[in-house]
Amino acid sequence: MAGHSKWSQIKRKKGANDQKRGQLFSKLSREISVAAREGGPNPDANARLRMAIERAKSESMPNDNIERAIAKASGAGSDGVNYETVFYEGYGPSGVAVMAMALTDNRNRTASEVRTAFNRNNGTLGETGCVSWQFETVGQIVVPYHGTDPDEVAMVAIEAGAIDVDPAEDAIYITTEPPGLSDVTDQLREHGFTIEQGEIQRLPQNTVELDVNDASKTLKLLDALDDLDDIQHVFTNAAFPADVEEVVA
Repeated sequence: MAGHSKWSQIKRKKGANDQKRGQLFSKLSREISVAAREGGPNPDANARLRMAIERAKSESMPNDNIERAIAKASGAGSDGVNYETVFYEGYGPSGVAVMAMALTDNRNRTASEVRTAFNRNNGTLGETGCVSWQFETVGQIVVPYHGTDPDEVAMVAIEAGAIDVDPAEDAIYITTEPPGLSDVTDQLREHGFTIEQGEIQRLPQNTVELDVNDASKTLKLLDALDDLDDIQHVFTNAAFPADVEEVVA
């Protein structure tokens, strides 16, 4: 299993540089509301809500926004919309596996939008289960360097229950079991480490190496899916060349 993906690195950089914060906060609010509606408004007793809040905080979402999203789920200002979680699976250039997780109130609309994104970007929407077996569900925490000692991060993370720590070029990636994500994150914060991202990821067990041309096409497909309002997460087993960002910039 790869410790992290180039796609996740590119997404984090895009999020820091582009003008999509409003769309991101809207998606995060939807995720928090759904989690609170399904499991209750108390994050201590609702692991899904706790992880949704953790992701929102890692994306610098204001606390007021988080509280409003929880209140909406409990009926205060509720829009009466019921969302369900749906996974869409398919293939991109060179047969790379692609998964997209949606929170939708209209399966037909979302399926049509997802199918269009695949068709317009050299991909093919497949059947449920066609690629999901290639991914493992884990918790993932990203700690930026900023003078941080990777060995200290690893010691705290492992003691808190992390299963892997990977000091990559751009940041330190920590992998946990999904239920342990919040505990490891809390321990890292208590020791003064900055958390840039903490969320549930689906990491590929094996990757497909792409040349620059197919890498550029694949990123356009992933971006098209990620830009859909109903899509919360996009995962792939594509392995991108180091200079792919310069090509698509």
